[in-house]
Amino acid sequence: MALHTLDRLDRRILEELQRNGGLTNQELAERVALSASPCSRRVRQLEDAGIILRRVTLLDRQKLGLALTAVIQIGMDRHTPERFTLFETTIRAYPEVQECYLVTGQQADYLLKVVVPDMEHYQRFLLDKITRIEGVSGVHSSFVMRRVVDSTELPLSYVG
Repeated sequence: MALHTLDRLDRRILEELQRNGGLTNQELAERVALSASPCSRRVRQLEDAGIILRRVTLLDRQKLGLALTAVIQIGMDRHTPERFTLFETTIRAYPEVQECYLVTGQQADYLLKVVVPDMEHYQRFLLDKITRIEGVSGVHSSFVMRRVVDSTELPLSYVG
């Protein structure tokens, strides 16, 4: 299913599932004004098409004691496929890393979002893990003071 083939009902299903991936099929069907069988069929088609990748449960960072979020810019010493592969393979193994992007237009090569309990844990993470990855030549850290927008929902109004 290509993006341009999504109709209004598909978009409604996706909107509802983005808000609450734990809805039962019956609850979802009621919210989008469909009967259960056609709703289930549409969800399956969206999954088969790779539009719905997976369903997850979002956890409260604060209640779990993960109060510090850092945004880290990483510079690499060489821009070779081997360096990037080594960095990316290593960084995937760190559960503290919530997001990792290879970026352009900045001094940094990578942009990371990291969640840890506090500054002491961040310092250990930085010194024991990040700076020990071969090829890391520079690190610039910023710390989140407040989450103004913190969403996992995609803007479906662009999908036609």
